[in-house]
Amino acid sequence: MLTARRYLASEIYRATTAVLLVLLGLFTFFSLIDELDKVNDNFSLLSLLYLEALQIPTRLYDLLPIGLLIGATMALASLAQRNELVILRVSGVSSARLLLMLWVICIPIMGSALVLSEFFAPAAEVKTSELSLKLLGKTKGGRMSSGYWFREPDLQGNARVINIGTMSDNGNVQDIRIITYDKTSGQFLHFSHAQTGFFQDNILTLNDVAQTQSTVNIEQALANPNDPVQAVAKIVSIPSLTLETTLTPDRLLAGELQPEKMSVVSLLDYISYLDENNLQTNRQFVALWRKGSYPFTLLVMMTIAAPISFIQTRSGGVGAKVFIGILLGVGFFMFNQLSLNLGMLHNLPAWTTALAPNILGLAVALMALYFMETRRTTKKHTTGTDKKKTK
Repeated sequence: MLTARRYLASEIYRATTAVLLVLLGLFTFFSLIDELDKVNDNFSLLSLLYLEALQIPTRLYDLLPIGLLIGATMALASLAQRNELVILRVSGVSSARLLLMLWVICIPIMGSALVLSEFFAPAAEVKTSELSLKLLGKTKGGRMSSGYWFREPDLQGNARVINIGTMSDNGNVQDIRIITYDKTSGQFLHFSHAQTGFFQDNILTLNDVAQTQSTVNIEQALANPNDPVQAVAKIVSIPSLTLETTLTPDRLLAGELQPEKMSVVSLLDYISYLDENNLQTNRQFVALWRKGSYPFTLLVMMTIAAPISFIQTRSGGVGAKVFIGILLGVGFFMFNQLSLNLGMLHNLPAWTTALAPNILGLAVALMALYFMETRRTTKKHTTGTDKKKTK
């Protein structure tokens, strides 16, 4: 059985590698065509090619489940067409044992995917965001039309909201607005605006700050309409202002990255920051569960490929099976995205949103294998009975 498993592994690995190379080439080419209109004097074609090259680990991470499904289907269908799977089954290998062999073959792929998702893809995403900020002044992340928004407490226990208009590489920021208010009463304290700033070691340094400070208690000033009108605020110019903050350049970039593209360590750190400031973490928890279930997704893809490949077809069966595999892969991807959107919309538990598509796909594949094995056993028993009657 060790020889059979090695042979199956070599066929599946070879087919999966070929499929992934084709998919990577196609998606990179389409993305390159789509981004060509951004090429100008400041953003050269070479810079675009470099950014597209940095996207390869992330694309490989996204395409690996579908690539594995199509590659495994191609490999197993080819073996079935050459009757090699039939010989393996006749030699006493049941569907359950063959599926166990496929799961063992999937383990190295799961390990490689773990390394890819925790080291190569996050590092490439961070580098892509830094270069996009430097070359284009923006990224593909979650920037609103009004800039980037953060909330945190200051050293006095007050709450402050930080709005950054533009982020550059290496912690440089521009058009910064900071609103500070009393966390208990909600009383406005002061509003600071600076044209430029710099983040380093949990310190935010602002230059040329115009600070609007509250001089009265707004509620008391409005309580008696007969009181004379007084100035409720004053504007103070500050050449340089230094603030201690929980924000770091890494957390700034974390706000730019999609949660699924972050490493587990960075994701946990960002979730901790959001929890400390009473911000919503549902999206990040779903991403954390999805990253944890990603190896399980690959196992499900291998399981789905098994019943497709075991279907007995006549000539040309490999193409039909590959087409079925592609349809199932696209359908699984769409169902996965639907599960994510429904989970976010209805605030479902993160583990439900992350695991429901995988559990459903695994259940359907196992049921298909069970019915195929039952049908095969029944057919074999019927054929044996007919031969006895003939004799």
